[in-house]
Amino acid sequence: MSPSDGQLTGGCQCGAVRFSARRLGRASICHCRMCQKAFGGFFGPLVTAFGVTWTRGEPAWFQSSNKVRRGFCALCGTPLAYDFGASAIELSIGAFDNPELAAPTIQVNPADKLSFFDNLMSLPTRQPGESPKADEFKLGLVSHQHPDHDTEHWPPAEGFAA
Repeated sequence: MSPSDGQLTGGCQCGAVRFSARRLGRASICHCRMCQKAFGGFFGPLVTAFGVTWTRGEPAWFQSSNKVRRGFCALCGTPLAYDFGASAIELSIGAFDNPELAAPTIQVNPADKLSFFDNLMSLPTRQPGESPKADEFKLGLVSHQHPDHDTEHWPPAEGFAA
């Protein structure tokens, strides 16, 4: 799937909010403290999106500063949007059905970058078979997450607890 396929769709983890975008612009990771808190992570992965349509539900909004509001799913909490009042908004890269379409090309707000960030890729990686308990846990895991594509109905008949 490529951006020219017109499949610039995504949504929250539970499926209550879905979106489509006509075109993507610059993808970035933002190290500012507000993005760290909004995403509950080390950075905020965002891509500028043009022609955004909310195709199922709409995000709830939090005015995180005097200049920015952030959209998220009110049911599952997935961060979805960063709106600073321009002609386009920024969408969470991880919320896309195919996040590979929005590979970051720049890091912004480096003053707030966490001191250990640049060394994360050098951490050891646990391979399958190295931890039988972790392997067993993963094998028994049943995801209730919305699939990475549009669905005709929401919520699903089973597998979702609001």
